[in-house]
Amino acid sequence: MIHLDYRDSRPIYTQIIDGFREQIATGVLQPGEKLPSVRELAAALTINPNTIQRSYRQLEVEGWIATVPGKGCFVCGSEQTQQRERERWYSAFDESAAALMALGVLRQTLVQRLEEGGSSNA
Repeated sequence: MIHLDYRDSRPIYTQIIDGFREQIATGVLQPGEKLPSVRELAAALTINPNTIQRSYRQLEVEGWIATVPGKGCFVCGSEQTQQRERERWYSAFDESAAALMALGVLRQTLVQRLEEGGSSNA
């Protein structure tokens, strides 16, 4: 299930998109798995169905899901989609590492943090 944070600065539909991307990329949702209907998810999250429809439409354009008329939306989960998601996270990582190094964090500290699973307090 997607969790929404109403204090998050991102729009609700973006949170839904990001939530599904993460679940598909991490294998929580498997290729071929049926997503909740627009009405079901809107009721579960107590938000407007148009918001869910907008999220599903964007996920379909990006290749994360496919809509089968009369049947619903299903996870695609192709290798190409997963590779695109990895590249998105690599880019975010690169930007974060560059910003930290600009703030004076040493490369060695970043490597150490990676090796420790990001759990150390720098």
